[in-house]
Order: sequence, then C-alpha cells, then structure tokens
Amino acid sequence: MRHLPWRPGQKQNYKASAENEYRLSSSFEMPGLGVWALGALLAVCLCCSPLLTGAQIIHPSEASALRAIKRSLNDPMKNLRNWNKGDPCTSNWTGVLCFNQTENDGYLHVQELQLLSMNLSGSLSPDLGRLSYMKILDLMWNNISGSIPKEIGNITSLELLLLNGNQLTGSLPEEIGNLHNLDRIQIDQNQISGPIPKSFANLNKTMHFHMNNNSISGQIPPELYKLGSLVHFLVDNNNLSGYLPPELSELPSLRILQLDNNNFHGNTIPASYSNMSKLLKLEVLQFCFVRLIRSLRNCSLQGPIPDLSRIPNLGYFDLSNNNLTGDIPANFSGLPRLQRLSLENNSLSGSVPSTIWQNRTLNGTERLILDFQNNELSNISSSLTPPTNVTIRCALAFADVLTIYMTEI
Repeated sequence: MRHLPWRPGQKQNYKASAENEYRLSSSFEMPGLGVWALGALLAVCLCCSPLLTGAQIIHPSEASALRAIKRSLNDPMKNLRNWNKGDPCTSNWTGVLCFNQTENDGYLHVQELQLLSMNLSGSLSPDLGRLSYMKILDLMWNNISGSIPKEIGNITSLELLLLNGNQLTGSLPEEIGNLHNLDRIQIDQNQISGPIPKSFANLNKTMHFHMNNNSISGQIPPELYKLGSLVHFLVDNNNLSGYLPPELSELPSLRILQLDNNNFHGNTIPASYSNMSKLLKLEVLQFCFVRLIRSLRNCSLQGPIPDLSRIPNLGYFDLSNNNLTGDIPANFSGLPRLQRLSLENNSLSGSVPSTIWQNRTLNGTERLILDFQNNELSNISSSLTPPTNVTIRCALAFADVLTIYMTEI
C-alpha cells in the first residue's frame, strides 16, 4: 500500500491515514512517525520499570522506612553515615542486608537489619513495620530508649527479634503475637514493664523467650502452655506475681525454665512440674550430656518440695531463698545427673538424706554441690562420707555450721 506524503493543512487526510495505519499495524506497515512514537513509549517504559530493565533496586517504601529509622536514632559514632548514598541494597548500607533476588513486584527487599553494638540511642521508629519482608531485626547492646512500637507486629516474616541490652521501657505490644514465624524473642536487660500479653500464646514456632532482667509484672498467662516449640522460658529478675501456672508442665519441648527473683507470693510449687521430663542438651568440656535447668529461687514459694524423681536427668535445681517447709525429699537420690541442689535459706526441717550423694560415681570433671544452709535441719542421716568431688554445705539446728569440702570447687 502506498502512503501519500503529509502536508500542512491536511488534517482530515492525516486522520484517515492514521486510521489506516492502525488497521494495518499487524502487517508492520507503519509510517516513520508511528515507529518513532512507539519507540519513545518503549524507552519511557524501560527507564521506569525495574521489571523491564532488570535493574535491582529496593522498594521505595522500604527505602523511605530506612531513612525514617535513621532519623529516630542518634548515631554518635557515625556508623550509619552511608545511609544517604545510593540504593540501600546495592550500595551496601551499613547493617542492611537484602535478598539477592527481586520479588514478584520487581524490587529488592530488606532481609536483615543488623545494628548491634553501635552505641546507638534514640528510639525505635514505627516505620520498622514497613520492612514487611524482614527476617532478622537485631539492635542488641545499644542505648535505645522508648517503647517497642506495635508496628513490629506487621512484620509477619520476622524470625529473630533481638532487642536485649538497651534501655527500652513501656509494655510489650499485643501485636507481637502476630509474628507466627518468630523463632526467638530477646528483650532481656531492658526496663520493660507491664504484663506478658496473652497473645504470645499464638507464637507456636517460638523456641526462645528471653525476657529476664526487666520489670515485667502480673500473672504468667496459663495460655502459654500452647507453645509447643518453646525450649527456653527465661523470665527471672522481673516483678511477676500471682501463682505458678501448673499448665507450664504441659510444654512439650521445654528445656530451661528460669523464674527466680519474682514475687509469686504464697504459692506452692505445682506437683505437675515433676512431669517436665524434657531435657536440655549442654556441651561441657567436650562431654555432651543432657540435663534440665530449673531455677525458682527468691520466688516467695511456700509448702513442701514436690517429688521430682520423674525428671531423671535433672542437673541443676535452685529453690533457695523461699519459704519452703517440710523434709528434704529422699527421692533426690533418684537423680543420677544432679550437679547442683540449692535449698539454702528456707524453713526445711528433719534430716538431710545421705542417699542423695551415696552411690554416686562422678568422673573427673563432674561436681555435686549440695547447699542446705540456713534451714531448721536437725542432723544428717546415715553415712557422712560422700564420694570424691561432692561438696555439702549445711547448718544444723543447735549446732555449728558444718561444711565439708571433699575437693576444690
């Protein structure tokens, strides 16, 4: 088909010509003007779309979020001085680790924010919640203050939340219970107050709760028994009160339970705790052995010591500084891996059963330390000749302090 040349004033003919060109476009019979227009359109698309250019850049929302995060922090050591240069992912901003491939939206996304031990102060920006693909948030060992923003609960991909060793205050957001992929939460050694949210019972993938050394108060939610993956539950050195939930004995994977230095007023130790048969694997001097560590010291506990013989590999048990009464159970002799038993500063009475250390064979690296001081004990039953590597500390009623050191500690 022959195209007539276009001249000024031929508007109607140009329109008809354009319509003809459109109809014949499938035959690639386009005039020079149409080809130029299409080329210009493609150039614009190529420049503007990372999907078409293959350019790897961070999502604009996450870039904006990172800038807001920096504005909320004080950085006296200038660790984040390159956070105003180039793209956060491709320019390797300090502490920003991105996925090495784009997502379906054509953009790179932040995978980790690693800002530990940088002497940062200031506060945590709510814009952290906009890093919606992030798996690790690590701000340990800084001087960050203020509260934990509830927007962190929007990062449903988060696996590690590491905020310990700061000066954080305020209460724990309920929204953290939305983090269904969370493996570990470390908020210890802050000044966090308020209760443990019941929503934490939804964190069924979480293995480590490290919330010790804060000012967390209130009752431990019994609903936490639903945490089937929980291995470490550390809430010692807080202001927790109320009763010890018997339901904690239903945690199927629990290895370490630390509840000491709280305010569980007028409570006995639930008998169900003797069912905590799961064990902690700990490597010491290249010897791998299994034990459960349980600490309930300084908890204002009352009543007798329960039967713990159903935890055969109990290795460390601390009930010191409580108001426990009754006898020292002879069934401690059924704990062949026991290495430390601390019952000092209670109101225990009766005899110290020597069966606890009799028939024990300890290798050269093992120690058995038994501390019964400051109770109302009357005597030590039977043999007073413990095996090598056993230390007994005991103050008997109406007698001088008796301390036997069979080997150096």
